Amino acid sequence: MKLSQREAILAMVTGTIMLFGMTALFSKSKIEEWKDISKQQSDLQDQILRNKEIIASKAVWQKKLDELQKSLPEYPAEQKMDVQWLSTMDELASKHGVKILKRQAGEEKVVGDVYELPIECKDWEGNLNSIVHFLFDLQSQGAMLDIRQLQMRPKSGDLLRGYFTLYCAYAKQGKNAGEKKKTSK
Repeated sequence: MKLSQREAILAMVTGTIMLFGMTALFSKSKIEEWKDISKQQSDLQDQILRNKEIIASKAVWQKKLDELQKSLPEYPAEQKMDVQWLSTMDELASKHGVKILKRQAGEEKVVGDVYELPIECKDWEGNLNSIVHFLFDLQSQGAMLDIRQLQMRPKSGDLLRGYFTLYCAYAKQGKNAGEKKKTSK
């Protein structure tokens, strides 16, 4: 059977269209895969740049860390710190007219080279002005004091009532002070 010129052209056009259609059909998943790989590559390049910036700024962060460690108060390894921090907190509270009704020191924890002592103040009373000044004074003591949880509610008039958790950070003297604490638990 012999095809006419017109039929041959139509057959070639049909074959070409089918070839492109089949190529598009089979390569669609590969194109999506290629796009995903390109996006992952771009994300990884961005992450590498961020990591290089972090590594380049190591000296700045090391300097800040050294400054903070110098400002960290240091106490003898055998000294119990709950009395020290409770009395500091009580002095500041009475200075600013905040009444601490219930308080309790938690267990001392070692976080790296630093010791943390949480103090739960389960019930306090004071007006807004006195609590703001009290919290400001706590923050400016030079010791590492951090209020991580604070809740207050109105009691009566301009009195507020609530609770907070104060974390006290400090260092202990002696090379093995942190190791002694870890092994004693």
